[in-house]
Amino acid sequence: MAWRTLLQALVIPVVILAFMANASQAEARGCIKGAAVGAVAGHVAGHHAVLGAVTGCAVGHHLAKKEEQRQRQLRQQQTQPQSQPPAPQTPGPRPAPEAGAATV
Repeated sequence: MAWRTLLQALVIPVVILAFMANASQAEARGCIKGAAVGAVAGHVAGHHAVLGAVTGCAVGHHLAKKEEQRQRQLRQQQTQPQSQPPAPQTPGPRPAPEAGAATV
């Protein structure tokens, strides 16, 4: 019982500080959904809902940031003017073979 009390005394302030550090809306993208999934998974895995929520928040935030970067890159590619591909070069006229030269 003492370990559980000690663990709660340490984990709860850490979780609160983590949420306070990521309090802005831009930083919270993906955190809420990840925390909810992580809390359920942690609870099912052995009553570690808080640890699951913290981990889920971190993972959700990371995935959301990757998706945002992918979207930004896609938008950037779409806004760049597309250059026309170079025209295929046709070979010029061949020089006439010399008299008496064997053709291959």
